[in-house]
Amino acid sequence: MLQHRLLILQTNMHWTPIVRLFGMLLMLYSPSFLPSIGLSLYYEDEQWPVFVLSLAVCLLAGLLTWFPVRDKSSEISVREGYFVVSFFWILLGAVSSLPFLLSLHLDFTDAMFESMSGFTGTGATVITGLDDLPRSLLYHRQQIQWLGGMGIIVLAVAVLPLLGIGGMQLYKAEASGVAKHEKITPRIAETARSLWIIYVGLTIACALAYWGAGMQPFDAIGHSLSTIATGGFSTHDASLAYYDSPLIETIAIVFMIAGGTNFALHFIALRNRSLRTYSRDAEFRGYILILLLTTILITITLVGTGAHQTTGSALRTSVFQVVSVMTSTGFVTENFANWPLYAPLVMALIAYVGGCAGSTSGGIKVLRIILLSKLGVRQLFQMAHPQAVSVIKLGRRSIPDELLFSIWGFYTLFIVTSLVLTLAMMGAGLDLVSAFGAVTATITLVGPGLGDVAADFSNVNAAVKWLGIFGMLVGRLEVFTLLILFLPAYWRN
Repeated sequence: MLQHRLLILQTNMHWTPIVRLFGMLLMLYSPSFLPSIGLSLYYEDEQWPVFVLSLAVCLLAGLLTWFPVRDKSSEISVREGYFVVSFFWILLGAVSSLPFLLSLHLDFTDAMFESMSGFTGTGATVITGLDDLPRSLLYHRQQIQWLGGMGIIVLAVAVLPLLGIGGMQLYKAEASGVAKHEKITPRIAETARSLWIIYVGLTIACALAYWGAGMQPFDAIGHSLSTIATGGFSTHDASLAYYDSPLIETIAIVFMIAGGTNFALHFIALRNRSLRTYSRDAEFRGYILILLLTTILITITLVGTGAHQTTGSALRTSVFQVVSVMTSTGFVTENFANWPLYAPLVMALIAYVGGCAGSTSGGIKVLRIILLSKLGVRQLFQMAHPQAVSVIKLGRRSIPDELLFSIWGFYTLFIVTSLVLTLAMMGAGLDLVSAFGAVTATITLVGPGLGDVAADFSNVNAAVKWLGIFGMLVGRLEVFTLLILFLPAYWRN
């Protein structure tokens, strides 16, 4: 039986191009340690040997993996692309955990959790005392969020269009939402480059705005990396509450909303040089409407319960936290887990909604929520009028039933996975609120949770952390890409 299964794997998976690609991507990633080396030398924090060793391990591993199969190039299928993307994210998490292992002497579980939280843009952490950490290590945390925000695979497609091993397959497996199905430019490598140009441009603009608002250059760059990536790592334990600045919070709100918007929409708006592109998009309108309604509800709740004494204070807090949570960024100015009545649950619900499809945010995505709502209304309409023919439209475009079934399948898997993970977290020792909070924090990529994980994951056991890592991967890879690997039929066909 074992030999039969091994034969199936050998027959149906083209391992040579997969191994070759892993080697190339590791070599591509290895220079990412150079900025931390430079910062370590500049700030004289004595961490440069750690990053030199990490770079050497990454480069050598890539070289040894690639060199034996360097001349054996062939296409990979979409099915194999799912395997490559899923396991390369795990591999990147392991490689990027090296500085945490070598510098902070974290155990492997904690180092892997911190690294995977960075790459998936979750922002949950096991590290405390950020204000006293070496600058080079702080930058490393911010950078891995930025690279993971748009996706290292998409970066590879952008800069290595001559890979010759299935660029489109990798792009479809890694990218989310509308980006999977629509190319904003004729060539896939050009599409990936266009997205990265916008991503870099927004990051630079955000850094300059933070700097102008009073942040030191290091903090401005670090926070811009996690803001556009909607990741939420900060260089301070208090997050943006450290600055207590309405201007900095306003800048963060603007760029978090930008990070949670479909990047294809940014591209079209720039190409057409018109802001009307946003107002004409049904998903973006729904995105802004949910943000506004939730902000109003939370503001009324905070004022009505006396949690905040003034409407201005409540509005400032609620708009920032609502945007931060819905875009899955996870910056905090106040612990929303301590808010009164239903407010913490409302925050958890908008974390599940998430930002727009094709953005760096997590969650189910506004586009899917809109279409699921329309699907529910159609079912009610057809119950009242069984002979009627009803077509679901988004704007002027009719949505085929095949896509609606796919969205329903995604939603079902997302919710079921969340429930199973909650049960597993409770089995690992968490109470119901903490388990639900931990799953919400990881699978929606929002970072802050409820209960025992409201601030960080430093006090939970290893089992909870590994379940959290799995939740982050499910959320970042949008369920299908990872869970398909657990389907027996995937390996047989």
